Amino acid sequence: MKLATFNVNSIRQRFGHVARFLERVQPELLFLQETRCLAEQIPCADFEALGYTTRAVGQSGGRNGVAVIARIPFDVVAEALPGDPEDGHARYIEVRVDGMNVAGIYLPNGNSGGEAGYAYKLNWMARLRSVVADRLDSFTPLAVLGDFNVCPTDADLAPGALPPTDALVRPETRAQFRALLNLGMTDALRALHPRETLFTYWDYGAAFETNRGLRIDHVMLSPELADRLNTCEVDTLPRSEMQPSDHTPVIATLR
Repeated sequence: MKLATFNVNSIRQRFGHVARFLERVQPELLFLQETRCLAEQIPCADFEALGYTTRAVGQSGGRNGVAVIARIPFDVVAEALPGDPEDGHARYIEVRVDGMNVAGIYLPNGNSGGEAGYAYKLNWMARLRSVVADRLDSFTPLAVLGDFNVCPTDADLAPGALPPTDALVRPETRAQFRALLNLGMTDALRALHPRETLFTYWDYGAAFETNRGLRIDHVMLSPELADRLNTCEVDTLPRSEMQPSDHTPVIATLR
């Protein structure tokens, strides 16, 4: 089974990029982030023509937005991250498929809104940790994939790409990411590529050509799924296309 994540930075602008990716890679599940539209504005019929069913969580104002695109049956478990009923951001979708739960996330960046914005990021991560702990305590095979907006270590960003005060690399952010690992989750890409320089995001301009990037899109697996992990790769082709997203997909294959 292929699981993939792709921050598309507007699905209406990048439908072609996603369609080409689906036709070339044919994942069973693809999770999108930053769709930047309401759920009803997702081109579901176009994805259905490619053999995929879509479920989206949207938000007004062209902000946030997540979706799952699947060519196998699934049941929706949640369309919002539990823990704060007042949180109206479209950042989480979780489905049940083939005996496991798979969650797609768009974790807050944390650099806007001052300290209140950063506190929201940390609170969101703590809520995510609670959900992961609940799934693991019930022995539910779990994958969490998406744009985490976290560079877990200094090896996950080009030298000097971010200042140490950036919310993606602050010690508290990294501690929350390690807390997920300490629960028993596996960072799939690092598990198979422990020492390679791998990025999933490059700012616009010359960053992609000079490989001045960040690794902020991740696939995390519970022990049961980590035992089934076969491959995990960054697919840079969509980032090299015309008018790309600033992110590129990550693909994990389970036996």
